[in-house]
This record gives sequence, C-alpha cells and structure tokens, in this order.
Amino acid sequence: MGVEGIGARVARKEDKRFLTGKGRYTDDMVVPGMKYGYFIRSPHAHAKITNIDVSAAKAMPGVIGVLDGKQLFADGIGNLICGWMIHSRDGSPMKMGAWRPLAVDTVRYVGDAVAIVVADSLGEARDAAEAVSIDYEELPVVTEAVEALKSGAPQIHPESSDNLIFDWVIGDEGATDQAIAAAAHVTEIELTNNRLSPNPMEPRAALGIYDSAEDHYTCYTTSQNPHVARLVMSAFYNVAPENKLRVIAPDVGGGFGSKIYIYPEEIVCLWASKKTGVPVKWNSDRTEAFLTDAHGRDHVSKVKMAFDKDHRIIGLKVDTIANLGAYMSLFSSAVPTYLYATLLSGQYAIPAIHANVRTVYTNTAPVDAYRGAGRPEATYLLERTMETAARELGISPAELRRKNFIRSFPHQTPVIMMYDAGDYDASLDAAMQAADWNGFEARRAEAANRGMKRGIGMSCYIEACGIAPSQAVGSLGAGVGLWESAEVRVNAVGTIEVLTGSHSHGQGHETTFAQLVADRLGVPIDSVSIVHGDTDKVQMGMGTYGSRSGAVGMSAVVKALDKVEAKAKKIAAHLMEADESDIVIENGELKVAGTDKVLPWFQVALASYTAHNLPAGMEPGLKETAFYDPSNFTFPAGCYICEVEVDPETGHTKIIQFVAADDFGNIINPMIVEGQVHGGIAQGIGQALLEGVHYDENGQLLTASYMDYAMPRADDLPSFKLSHQNTPCPSNPLGIKGCGEAGAIGSPPALMNAITDAIGNNMLTMPATPQKVWMAARANN
Repeated sequence: MGVEGIGARVARKEDKRFLTGKGRYTDDMVVPGMKYGYFIRSPHAHAKITNIDVSAAKAMPGVIGVLDGKQLFADGIGNLICGWMIHSRDGSPMKMGAWRPLAVDTVRYVGDAVAIVVADSLGEARDAAEAVSIDYEELPVVTEAVEALKSGAPQIHPESSDNLIFDWVIGDEGATDQAIAAAAHVTEIELTNNRLSPNPMEPRAALGIYDSAEDHYTCYTTSQNPHVARLVMSAFYNVAPENKLRVIAPDVGGGFGSKIYIYPEEIVCLWASKKTGVPVKWNSDRTEAFLTDAHGRDHVSKVKMAFDKDHRIIGLKVDTIANLGAYMSLFSSAVPTYLYATLLSGQYAIPAIHANVRTVYTNTAPVDAYRGAGRPEATYLLERTMETAARELGISPAELRRKNFIRSFPHQTPVIMMYDAGDYDASLDAAMQAADWNGFEARRAEAANRGMKRGIGMSCYIEACGIAPSQAVGSLGAGVGLWESAEVRVNAVGTIEVLTGSHSHGQGHETTFAQLVADRLGVPIDSVSIVHGDTDKVQMGMGTYGSRSGAVGMSAVVKALDKVEAKAKKIAAHLMEADESDIVIENGELKVAGTDKVLPWFQVALASYTAHNLPAGMEPGLKETAFYDPSNFTFPAGCYICEVEVDPETGHTKIIQFVAADDFGNIINPMIVEGQVHGGIAQGIGQALLEGVHYDENGQLLTASYMDYAMPRADDLPSFKLSHQNTPCPSNPLGIKGCGEAGAIGSPPALMNAITDAIGNNMLTMPATPQKVWMAARANN
C-alpha cells in the first residue's frame, strides 16, 4: 500500500466535490421555513446608543421581527468571553471589558452589532434595517495602541480606566539588563507588525434553528472548532444547555484563525430563531467581513539585542504594545503572550531574555489569532533584528545566525519553551545552496548595470505547534484542554470510519487521515471515511488551529488504531488457531508469520460482528476511542531566503526567487505539505508587500473592500523552491511537527530583509508598498 500510505503524494480525495462545485457550505443549507437575518451595525467607532425606534421597520413587507440588545440581555444571554486568563506583572487579572452580542448602551467600533432584522428575504431584511432609527451620541475615538495608552486618551471600557488590558512580563529582567550593560555591541530597533484582515475565501455564516417541539437548537456555522463553539455557547453564553445544542461546521472555505472564535452572529441567530419561531440564516458580505472578522497582528515593539566580542547573543530585551481592538476575543490574550514571547529565543542560544507585553483597547475591530498567531510576530522581530545586527557588525547574516544556533537538544530556553529536536544548520545549508547564496554579489552587480537595486534576505524561523499538554497550558491560563479525540469504527464489511475532533477547512484531512489508516491496515484509502465537524457525530474535540491536526489529531487516531489492531489480531489468532504475537497485518490481510495462513481484513471485521466464534469473554464489534494529550509542543523550523530587485524610479519590488527549507519532521503527504507552504508564503508576501488594515482618525475603516485592501495576486508571486529536512518529533507517535503556518511565519522578514538590503535603508515598515520603498530609497541617497 506504499502508493497510498504515509509519504505518498496522494491527490486529495475531497477535491472532487470542491472542484466540481459540489461542496456543502453553511450558506448552501436550506431548511423548511428558513428566513434571513440582517445585522444593523454601528456607523460610529465610539458612541452612546440613546434611542432605537423599530416601529417603521416592523411594519414593512416580509418583516418577522426586529430584535435589539436590550431584549437579548433580558433573556439572559451572556457576554462574549476571552478564554485565556493573563495576569499583569503585579498579579492583577486582565481587565476584560463587557462584549454584548448586540450592543445595549455603547458601541465601540464601526461594525459593532446593534440589532438584527429577520425577514422573508435578505432584500426585505436589508430594506427594513434602513428604516430602523437609531440615535447615537458620539464619543471620542482612539485607534492606535500607543495613543490609547497616553494620558487623556478616550476611555473605551469602564473596567480599564487607562485602556490597558494587562502589563505582562516573562524572563529575567535583571540578567538581561546586565547582559546589555556588559555587551560589546547592542543592536536597537523599533518594529511595527502591521494589522491584517484574514480574508478566507468563504465569508462567515450562521444558520440558527430552534425546534420548539424538542426544545432543541441546531447551529450551522463556519467554524474551525464546532465543539468549542457548543461548549462556550452553552456554558458561558447561556444560549442553550449543551445536550440541547448541536453545532455543525460543514465544508468550510478557509479560516486562517478567523473562524476559531465564537462571534456575536452565531449566538444571535440561535436566539433570534427562538424569539421569532423561524430558522434564521445570516451570511456575511465581504464588507461585513472586513469590518467584523477578527483582525491579526498589530504590534509595536522596541528591541535591544546584545552581543559579546565574539558576536554571540548574550541578551535580548523586548517591549511590545499589542492592539487588541475594542473587545477581547476568545484567544486574543494568548497571542501576544504565550504564543509570541515564548518564541523570542528563535533558533538561537540566548542565555537571557526579557519581554514586557502591554495590551490595549482601541476603537477598532477585535484582534485575535491569524495564521501563525504570535509566532510570525516573534519571528519578524527576531529576524529583522538579526539582519540589522549583521549589517552593523559588518559580518554575513548567515554566519551570524550560524554562530548562535542551538545545537544540543533538548534545549531549555529562558522563556518557557523546551525545544525537543532540530538541525538548524541543515536547513540553513539547504536554503543557501538552493538560493546560490555565494553567487549573489555577481547578480547584484549585473542588476546595477541595468539600473536596478538587487537585495537578498534571510529568515531562520521556529514555531510551536500542537499547543500542549493540557495541564501545562491550564497552569498558564487556558480555559480549555488542548488534547484531541478520535474514534475508529470498523464496519462489518471492513470499511472504516474515523471520527475526529480535528476540523478540516482546506488542510486535506479526508486524505491524510485516510492515508494513515491505509498505511496501518493495508486497506485502500477509498474504503476509509473521515467524519468531523458535527457535535452529534463526534462526541468532543478541540478543533483545528495552530498546526495541531497532524501532531495531535492524527496521534489520537494512532492510539485508537492501536486498540483496533490489537483486537483484530486477537480475533485473527483465535480463528487461525495461532499465537497472537505471530499475527501481522499486510496489504489488507491478517497473516500468521512464516505460514500460509491468512484472513482478509473484511473477514476479521465480519467475524467481530457476527460474534459466532470470538475469544472467550470478548465483546463483539470492532470500534475504539482514544484521547491524545501531547507531552510537549512540536517545533517546526526552517530557513527562508528571498532575492528581490527594486526599481529605484518607481519603488516597485519584484521577487526574483524565494527559497524555503523546512523541517516538519515526518511527512504524511508531501504534496499537501507543499501546498500548505505555498499558501503560507503567499500570505506572508501579502503582509510584507501589500496588505494593511487602516482606520482614519474617526475610526472609520478605510480598507473595507478589495479596492482598498490589496491581496497578493499570481503575478506578485514567484515560483517557490522548496526542500524538506527531517528531524522527527520525539513527542508524538508519528514524529510529525506541523506545517500549516510555517510559510506565513518565515516569509515576511526574509522579504523585508531583502528589500532593505537592496535599497540600503533599514527603516522600512510593512507593507513595503512602492511609495514607501521609493521614499526609503531616495532618503538613503
């Protein structure tokens, strides 16, 4: 079965329905009596709601109901929460301002939901929304995190009088300050990590259905973790008891982190269905998505990196201000803390690190995890600083990195993480060879003869995937466990169903999970079905984010397969009158080693259900469940090299080549992994060159459409050169590390290092638009 098992480049099973338009998404769901919801959103970034008059709207054709925040509050629906508790350096808990699913008295960003209209058609709901009269008393606005911390800034939540959510630290400040004081050289830099909009292909959607006969709720939603959605909506938002709520996430067209969270719309659609007596569907349009999907990044940081006389890093000090927007989203507090600062050691042996992170409320959309979630921010900070240091010290950026690499594992960093395995020299060597690093200066000279500026940049990244173990993250403030579940059901005819708590929204789980089973049992992958995304089918799971599906989700499948295999061998040994230890599984058969005795897989499966001849005391059936809680994160790492050419007359940057050398441990399907890396690099290039969310001084979003928010297109991207090194992960049974976020983590600093190398000016911020590059190039002349 090598052509379909682990390591095989198997075409994705699910692509047949996707490419032929047969996917089933939330907006495709139609149920009897279904009506349409339209949200009325605040046009102001900060204002008091003084009056809502819905009388005219209620009288309009097709309108079934107009519901507002006071009604929702009266029915006991709770506030949205942040699920990871962070404490400030003084021990005080984070200051979590109230986030109502529908605003009751104050709106805090443009797009804040105020009311919902339910009508027979979307057009009628939209028309009625325009007839709703809402009076606002506008309040002062602040959109930038640094400004929000200044004395006299507008106060956004009464719970936080100074807009500071928490003031958090990690590391040894005294040792770090001593290292900086004793250093032979200190590199200082201020860096901005620009705010991004996630923009998955499928906008968010929700369909809420209340069945009065059963007193039961069903929610179809575009979610990366439907089980957590059910848990939170039942335990914290009081929408429905957990046993009365079913959450279904069918095909989901991309997420990139933006669909991890529970948003107001799911809550309101379920509540509105009960209030109006009809199923209520809402589907975001693209402008709503720009306004209300959780944004990513938005950090301002000051860095000091200290070196001894031999160019070894002896200390790193970081001060970061992170903008969390108007409200704290579900995982927002973890992103600039335990998913960011704990990765500030990078691939380097740094004896002393100290980071101070202050998070701030502003009158902007909430900010939460976006592809990479904290790790791109850490890598950008570290790798831009390393490149800057190499230039200041007058040495090769490759050699500065190589001099500081960690080479002994396991390695305990000063900021919690213990790296389990890696070979950073191997990735660096592979990338440099693929990029023809040594031949670059000749190419730079040739470009100069044509009037072009050529530059090369490097980035050596590390990330932490498969966040775990549950006991450890619980001690750090996480509100849920981060294990995963799996159930392997072998049917009577030998076909197999795998029920997983992981959720696929483009990652190819229906293929890779089936490959794992095929490799283990020797059955065709077409005989294996993967079931996910429905809380009535899969009992519990933690979903998909943080590149956890392979390392955690598939490891749970392995544990369940262990149990299935053990039982199948017992049955086969009994039927063939052999010793259980002599039974082997090969090519879909159970054999007695060294003999010609053999039973087809389906025959053993059938025997388990007919139960005519089972070992004494054995229960019938062949179905096993397992939960897997990892002992550690996994740590993918790699080296990216980007080469660019800048036109000094226009500031246009052309990427000449992009090389990625990644270590993902063992790989299940190389083709799917390469696709993940391609997509991640494309998103990283988008951040570095094109993308950026911008608000004006009144809090109005200036980038609320693709006319204003520039996404990368095919002609912005080169062909990527990829290679894979392999140090298997020792903390999971498959030795895999996770690949979904690497491209977005490693690519922005590599590209920015290349552009600044080309123009000879290090003071350039993302996105490096032609105007910015042109001005920076001129400033250096």
